[in-house]
Amino acid sequence: MYIQKAVNLLIQAEKTKVPSEPFTSSMEEISVDEAYQIQLGYVRSKQENGAEIVGKKVGLTSKAMQEMLKVNQPDYGHLMDDMIYENKSTISLNRFIEPRIEFEIAFVLKKDLKGPGVTVDDVVAATDYVLPAFEIIDSRIRDWEINFEDTVADNGSSAGAIFGETKKSLENIDLPEVKMDVYQNGQLIDQATGEAVMGNPINAVAWLANAIGSYGITLKKGEKILAGALSKAIPVEIGDEFTVHFTELGEISVKFSE
Repeated sequence: MYIQKAVNLLIQAEKTKVPSEPFTSSMEEISVDEAYQIQLGYVRSKQENGAEIVGKKVGLTSKAMQEMLKVNQPDYGHLMDDMIYENKSTISLNRFIEPRIEFEIAFVLKKDLKGPGVTVDDVVAATDYVLPAFEIIDSRIRDWEINFEDTVADNGSSAGAIFGETKKSLENIDLPEVKMDVYQNGQLIDQATGEAVMGNPINAVAWLANAIGSYGITLKKGEKILAGALSKAIPVEIGDEFTVHFTELGEISVKFSE
């Protein structure tokens, strides 16, 4: 069955750092549902080898990222414990194939969210706090030549996450008005606000809970949820240092080495 074949190709690409051909060109026509089945198979394989799920990510929530990958809908992926790095870390690029970095707002849950039928009010009630975050995305697919189904199958192209320390309850922050300044090697390279993520990052978390609910998956208490990039992903090179300042959420930074 080609779903298991695709899972094996993703695992092999991750281990060898030799990317796979796009599934949408190398296999029979693949549906979005089949792409999610490949993702779930990939996650199960990781769990069988000792990894634990610590959260989820919503991807392709901003117009900038949808235009970048020529899609018009969000996707999602799973965050595993072996993908998490400390704020102010120095991370070796040897861990990745062709990484890019995104700048996000993350939610930490104090109770479960299970779709369908999850509303914005439900997300607010279930959120313990929000905090700043980076997501490292990487493609196990060659040269980022991906269609929507490819990135879905590839765990939403997720490869790592870094979380800041500043915690804010939703009642003490207006997420659409949060301003973000992105610095690469000390130079300001981008700016955005929380409104870029589906009008309000809370909407992205509600979308996620309902989307994964159709596969019987629950957002669980204690999980960290990356709500989506506020701006375009930036390619990462050896020696790069990224610092992002969010109003009310403070700074977060990361360096990349050989």
